[in-house]
Amino acid sequence: MRKDHRPYWLKRLQLQWRHWRTRHFLLPHFDAIGREPEIMDPGSVKVFGRNICLGDFPHLISTPDNCIRFTAMGHRGGDARITIGDYVLISPGVRISAAESIAIGDACMFAANVYISDSDWHGIYNRARPFRCTAPISIGNNVWIGDSAIVCKGVTIGENSVIGAGSVVTRDVPANTVVAGNPARPIKEINPRRRMITREALFADSFRQAHNLDELDKMLLAGNSLRGWLRSLLLPRQGD
Repeated sequence: MRKDHRPYWLKRLQLQWRHWRTRHFLLPHFDAIGREPEIMDPGSVKVFGRNICLGDFPHLISTPDNCIRFTAMGHRGGDARITIGDYVLISPGVRISAAESIAIGDACMFAANVYISDSDWHGIYNRARPFRCTAPISIGNNVWIGDSAIVCKGVTIGENSVIGAGSVVTRDVPANTVVAGNPARPIKEINPRRRMITREALFADSFRQAHNLDELDKMLLAGNSLRGWLRSLLLPRQGD
């Protein structure tokens, strides 16, 4: 569809239903979650294990065909932990799997299909024994990880750094560095003295932002009717 044919009232009703599903069926699976989580499809966020915490204003763009997965599964019943800061953006297909500890800072952005794991999960010579070769991961504030990148065990990524799409990060990344490749290597430095605008700026006035988005919906959906929406679903035509 080129256009959203829903009437404004129907979209508002669907958003309320989504928020209700998020509060009642998804959020109880987290040990802690901050203010105003925005979950695009709560049914496609999968949470396994305990000690999984999200900060304020998380934005999870999950889709039914590409789930977001959080897994914290320690060795022999021990504790594993996933801690995620404020203002984080997580795209479809992201998988974060901890056998020990994964700590993610504020305002980080993860593109689609990123995989972060602090364990190899099996040994090279004893592949019947799980939870081998585990080391914690630490990701600093305002890190941007590109599409389908992999962050391996024991890695620390410094603040403001960028991981190129498809990269495999096997060693530490300094702050303010762009890396890419397999294995990922530095290709550019980011000027730390230049002003950096992070995702936090989007939520400086969250009430005003929500009001502006609502006003935009009213404008874009003006004139839409229930009959027109049903027609677009059942009898789509060119230009819909």
